[in-house]
Amino acid sequence: MPSPRRRLLALAAAAVLTVAAAPAPAVASAGEPSYRPVIFVHGSAGSAAQFETQAKRLTGNGYPIEVIEAHEYDSANIATILTQVHAGLDARITRLLAATGADRVDLVGHSLGTFVAQGYLTSSPARAARVAHYVNLDGRTAAALPGGVPTLAIWGEGDPARSIAGGTNVYLPDQSHTQTVSSAESFREIFRFLRGHGPATTRIVPERGGPARVSGRAVIFPANTGVGDATLEVYPVSRITGRRLSPRPQHVVPLSGDGSFGPLPVFPSVRYEFALLRTGTATHHFYLPPFVRSDSFVRLLAGRPGEGLGALIETSDRHTALVFSRQKEWWGDQGDAGDRLWINGRNILNPANAPRTKRVIGIFAFDDGSDGVTDLTAPLPEFFSQIFITGMDVFIPATPAHHGVVSIAVHQRGGGFEVAGVPNWRSSDHRVTVNIDDH
Repeated sequence: MPSPRRRLLALAAAAVLTVAAAPAPAVASAGEPSYRPVIFVHGSAGSAAQFETQAKRLTGNGYPIEVIEAHEYDSANIATILTQVHAGLDARITRLLAATGADRVDLVGHSLGTFVAQGYLTSSPARAARVAHYVNLDGRTAAALPGGVPTLAIWGEGDPARSIAGGTNVYLPDQSHTQTVSSAESFREIFRFLRGHGPATTRIVPERGGPARVSGRAVIFPANTGVGDATLEVYPVSRITGRRLSPRPQHVVPLSGDGSFGPLPVFPSVRYEFALLRTGTATHHFYLPPFVRSDSFVRLLAGRPGEGLGALIETSDRHTALVFSRQKEWWGDQGDAGDRLWINGRNILNPANAPRTKRVIGIFAFDDGSDGVTDLTAPLPEFFSQIFITGMDVFIPATPAHHGVVSIAVHQRGGGFEVAGVPNWRSSDHRVTVNIDDH
């Protein structure tokens, strides 16, 4: 009888053949309800990843995955490129309307993305006329409906006087800034506003009728420019240790242009490693939660060699360097109402490095000074000074053949416990990012 590992790999191979033979799904079949395209515009240092969970909730409630897109841009330079960003949004709307036959699109903006979206809607009546609904997530206020478009404004913690005059204003005072994008409560309000009734579910519903299909982009953070001249290797891995279940990747994809990949068929119950290989730089390993349903918003956030935050990470043969990403802020100062993140049995979150007011969604953990000592008394200032990011001096032992395992456990505020692990790759040759579910 074949081993569990062989059965798993055989099922994954069958998934590849099944998807390869299947025709592309139509946007809407006869007798099915029509769905307007939904376009998400992210905020500062953001990407499509902020809306990844909501996109899966939308498809779980009937939306075709093809009608949900993100409009990405270099947020650090928005003041100088706003005209081009708006022109790109024009082109995206034109393409989606032509492809779907819809009368208009629905537009969703978050934080800085509400500046982009409101500016777009108020720039001309012709632009506003092509938008049926606008959702303003924890961003700019307005004294009138932007462009006259019906508006839902969702506000998280902060000033309760914020509003968009004439719109539907919903307040979630216990939710943090990015959490207002990804939460089930926010989704319920968005769906009701767009569809006129509540969703059937706010859960991430498992895929039916075959494997999940995964697509996305490898991008330079935070500019959202594509990673080119690279190769992406995709491996099924152990849910507990993160070790590869086969020495050969399930998919090998050359990357160029905007860094796009997929759609790739994947086995829904399996955890995956996406390994980004580039000449002259460390291999970057991304460990992702299982894809219980198809996902087109996967983002692999990389950096240019020798630049940005990656250049500030101290490396050695002795330690592993980790980055954690979650589209829901980490709270290290809220006691039982906060979060816990254990590395090798030690909780690394505390009031100094992850206060609620910092709005941390990205955590860098490595051996600062390469001295083999963990020091959590204060955050690493070069990282803590960046928006939504913190850094911590954590010694995570590595081994030359990465035969060891870094044990990771997460207690989510509001409920939920997640256990994962990754090989203890040497930071001298490898980068490791662990994506944690926000739900």
